[in-house]
Amino acid sequence: MNASVDCQALGNPWTIPLDRIDVSDARLFQDDVWPDWFARLRRDDPVHFTTDSQFGPYWSVTKYKDIMKVETNPQVFSSAAGITLLDQETQYKLAMFIAMDPPKHDVQRLVVAPIVAPGNLANMAGTIRERAAKILDALPRNETFDWVEHVSIELTTQMLATLFDYPFEKRRDLTYWSNVATTNFKDPNALVKTEEERFNELKKMAAAMMGLWNERVNAPGGNDLISMLAHGEATRNMDPMEFMGNCVLLIVGGNDTTRNSISGGLWALSQHPDEYRKLRENPGLIPNMVPEIIRWQTPISYMRRTALEDYQLGGKTIKAGDKLAMWYISGNRDPDAIENPDQFIIDRARPRQHLSFGFGIHRCVGNRLAELQLTILWEEIMKRFPVIEVVEPPKRILSAFVHGISSMMVRIPG
Repeated sequence: MNASVDCQALGNPWTIPLDRIDVSDARLFQDDVWPDWFARLRRDDPVHFTTDSQFGPYWSVTKYKDIMKVETNPQVFSSAAGITLLDQETQYKLAMFIAMDPPKHDVQRLVVAPIVAPGNLANMAGTIRERAAKILDALPRNETFDWVEHVSIELTTQMLATLFDYPFEKRRDLTYWSNVATTNFKDPNALVKTEEERFNELKKMAAAMMGLWNERVNAPGGNDLISMLAHGEATRNMDPMEFMGNCVLLIVGGNDTTRNSISGGLWALSQHPDEYRKLRENPGLIPNMVPEIIRWQTPISYMRRTALEDYQLGGKTIKAGDKLAMWYISGNRDPDAIENPDQFIIDRARPRQHLSFGFGIHRCVGNRLAELQLTILWEEIMKRFPVIEVVEPPKRILSAFVHGISSMMVRIPG
């Protein structure tokens, strides 16, 4: 048996020896018991080394200020070896700009950035509102249904189809590929069971996207992601693995953050009835509430970096070649950086002071689009439904990377 912690059998994060703590154990997140494990590390060992895990040895960076030191120092802490703790077999390693260092990262990111420029977001707002209204108006009253399936997935998948100008009637392909890309093989419900199966499914995604590329590469520059990649100087000559990797990145990035924040926001309000009441009394708080939802949920739990040289962090020596996880989910609950971080407060004074989008050169390129979708959705919800009842705790996915909700049963009185 390795040093991985069985959160049910071993139980108490406050008494377990520090060297037995492995916060990459996905069960901590599926069982929603992670907060105390990270609180223990922040208190007793903020830069923590796990010698033995399913991912091999790695460092956990758990304090806000230490995460910021890593984020703002890409010269030392590289993304090129990957953004998850999993060291992929070389033959299946996908290149993507989030897993690149400057200068290549910077020029590829610039190619897709215009799709989320303020002017383009303003153009999208009407479409998002129209779709949100249609989805909400179709929801049943006085009966139990799955909020994730009917709202969270549907709204984000419609938006993804628009961003890629992907055939709208086939939009659930995009949800499926996002799930395949992030699935945990240990999950009994995993869509794929091996790296080879995952790669084969993602090849189908790449083939579909390449079909769109071939249609658009000789057409005047379109306003969708595939056209931007096809016409961008830094991306038009990508090799197949790089093309596949960047498509995966853009699908997952456009999907997981928003989908899980839509679900997590409703769950947070249901668990904080005073905040829900505050929202009913003043829907004008929605733009302030949205970044608080994204902090509270932290849809991506961590990002991995690899040290290129020895570095002192939090009194520890990170050696060249060591991998480390910046636990955004922990930094977002750090009381030294965020006041009352364990409270969900929709009128928080500085709601954007969170790490959910990362920071520095790798800050999420679509962060404003995610906020826009959530803002519009909640405006439309509050016009229709004073309250949505969550009838049982959400089911969470088995993953230490994507902090996701797979199902949440709700009921709308009426």
